[in-house]
Amino acid sequence: MRKMGLCAVLAGLCLFTLGCGDRRSPSATGSAAPAPLQDTDPFGRYADPVVLSIGLAVDPNEEWPAGDSPVHNQYIRHIEEQLNVKVEVDWTASSSDYDQKVNLAISSNSLPDALVVNDMQFNQMVKSQQLGDLTQAYRDYASDTMRRMIDSSGGKAIENVTYNGKMYGLTSTSDGDFELVWIRKDWLDKLGLQAPKTISDLRAVARAFVERDPGGNGPGRTIGISGPENGGAMYSTFLTSGTNIYGFEPLFSAFGSYPGWWIKDAEGKAAYASTLPETRTALAELAAWYREGLIDPEMGIRQFSSEAVISGRSGIFSGGWWMGYAMLPDVIRNNPSANFQCYAIPAGSGGIYRPRASSASYSYVVVNKNYAHPEAAIKLNNLLIRDEGSFDFRRGGIGNFPLRIAMGMLDECPFTLQAFRDVLGGTKTAGDFSDEEFRLYKLLKNDLDKINLVKTAPYDVTDISAWNPAADMSAWQRSYSIMVGWAAYQDSPKELVYSLTHSLTPAMESRWSNLKALEDETFMKIVMNQAPIEVFDEFVRNWKAQGGDRITAEVQEYVNTK
Repeated sequence: MRKMGLCAVLAGLCLFTLGCGDRRSPSATGSAAPAPLQDTDPFGRYADPVVLSIGLAVDPNEEWPAGDSPVHNQYIRHIEEQLNVKVEVDWTASSSDYDQKVNLAISSNSLPDALVVNDMQFNQMVKSQQLGDLTQAYRDYASDTMRRMIDSSGGKAIENVTYNGKMYGLTSTSDGDFELVWIRKDWLDKLGLQAPKTISDLRAVARAFVERDPGGNGPGRTIGISGPENGGAMYSTFLTSGTNIYGFEPLFSAFGSYPGWWIKDAEGKAAYASTLPETRTALAELAAWYREGLIDPEMGIRQFSSEAVISGRSGIFSGGWWMGYAMLPDVIRNNPSANFQCYAIPAGSGGIYRPRASSASYSYVVVNKNYAHPEAAIKLNNLLIRDEGSFDFRRGGIGNFPLRIAMGMLDECPFTLQAFRDVLGGTKTAGDFSDEEFRLYKLLKNDLDKINLVKTAPYDVTDISAWNPAADMSAWQRSYSIMVGWAAYQDSPKELVYSLTHSLTPAMESRWSNLKALEDETFMKIVMNQAPIEVFDEFVRNWKAQGGDRITAEVQEYVNTK
């Protein structure tokens, strides 16, 4: 449980002093004088309509069938038909602007009935007493399947939304997010190179790509390793846990460095990894790679790092196992032979991959404390878990389901990967899996129905030549991500590195923004050879003097209470 008294947490870089109530009256939420429920059926339909207002992230480029839109679609209709809940969208924001819109709603205390928020926003809303207690609603209305999914985290997911014994949010569950390395294997094959395993191997491959130009881009135009774009980051932090595409986390971890993470130092005490000697070593190495032209020379100023990957100019980038959902469809539309394969590298000492591991949950459904039907938010996600496989994603992606948070079994990816291998290998058929397995692994039935459509022989080869994406692009995105991306992680010897905390301490409330800006500026200058490696030592001294030592003591105090 998080201990608010001893180690108060704040979810934003600015502290807002907020009132305890929403500026709207309860009737404005559409929930005045609600009809009493007949029972606590997780899928029970309300006798009288219940209105639920939300904020919604939308993809401005998504194409909708005639008559449908982000605020009127198959998902909203299904919710009303099944639950008699009328979803009203108070406001929409593009995916890139959604967090900013939520922050504005928090600061102005103008919350809809329910929202999906991130960890920082969640903590801030708890501290500001804006959220309803979901403890009883979860006990009464969470479906058995939802409970098994959340419980599969071993209690970590529930801990993330619990303060002083009360549950203030419905938590997503994550089977893990790790930054892996994606490489053009067709380029490796063309140059007669083996897939790299160590940091020195990766350096040699990047040099070969730049100097020997297997993509035929012309002298000086092939990029060895893509880096962060303008506004991007070299690594995720304890506050932004998750995959940081186009970052350098795998390279840092090869040197035992985890900048942005709170870890235990050689003496077993809490330490901010960005200040440790291993990070200095890794930065010096990255600076050498950049100086040698192995890293994108436009790193940090390029508008979109994906452009070089999609156009065939870049041969290596880092990202999550789920890149099949990201830019890879555009890569193969541009060049069907572009064969990006995934690798859990570079390996560190003993040949073991040691990635930083994300939190057990990273997004939460929260309910306005004035809303009369907090259980409605839980019932929507019960419905999503039960019926997700029945929707036609060509009529709007599943991300448009109101209040959707990713929820599944902690072992969903490894279970699905093994199911793919069994079915393709002929040792099992889809009929060998039980109804209970299909309920728990909610996409499994659709996955198995379509795997033979998109995966072609030879079935034990995952090169792009052994796939048929055009048969069903949606099915290909998922199966390729699992059989290529997740498989790289699962099949490699590994040791996960977790951050000691994912929340701000009291001293961070006023100091962290400046400390992080100092870190980002210093590290970028070092890597881009705009400052010598010796400025790292000055950075560490300044970081400690400007509040870092005090913050470290607070993190240690928090660790002592766990």
